[in-house]
Amino acid sequence: MRERTFTEQARRTQLIDVTIELVAEHGYPATSLARIAEAAGITKAAVLYHFPSKNALVEAAYTHVLTALVTTVGTAVDVAAPADGPAAYVRAMVGHLRVNPRHTRMIIEAMVNVTPEFASADRWSAVADLLTAARAARGLDGSIDLRTAALVVGGGIDAIVAESLTDPAYDTAAAADVLVAAIERAWLTD
Repeated sequence: MRERTFTEQARRTQLIDVTIELVAEHGYPATSLARIAEAAGITKAAVLYHFPSKNALVEAAYTHVLTALVTTVGTAVDVAAPADGPAAYVRAMVGHLRVNPRHTRMIIEAMVNVTPEFASADRWSAVADLLTAARAARGLDGSIDLRTAALVVGGGIDAIVAESLTDPAYDTAAAADVLVAAIERAWLTD
């Protein structure tokens, strides 16, 4: 496979950005290749030159927003002490999705319409690992149901983000602090 030119790479980036905007605004079903082409100021054939199908383009957009989210959250968790990993995770997830509501909608639309095989274990196991590390760093012993704890944390994040999508005035930072306090009380203290 040949390397893409600078112009080709720039056009692909433009198409991904346009797709994120259109899917976030109109939803997956209402975002056609023709609509993407029109918004990008090119022909449908030119879109198909860069991506073989609407699904391929939406998958590329999904990968783009997911990579941004994982990078932001990963950086926040990496700089936090192990004892503070769960709090860094919650605050970074909620903060990134609050600042990037179109990314949130893109993730939801892609998960529902294009990548429904998303494995829940991929998400909850990462949170379970953070909880395990935080408990160890605090010298806590005894077993907890890590899967359920991680699912509750993920559900709390999802609920906060969903509420912010319906009510942009909702204070997600304060809500994240409440969730962090609940995590502390439930799983990170004896």
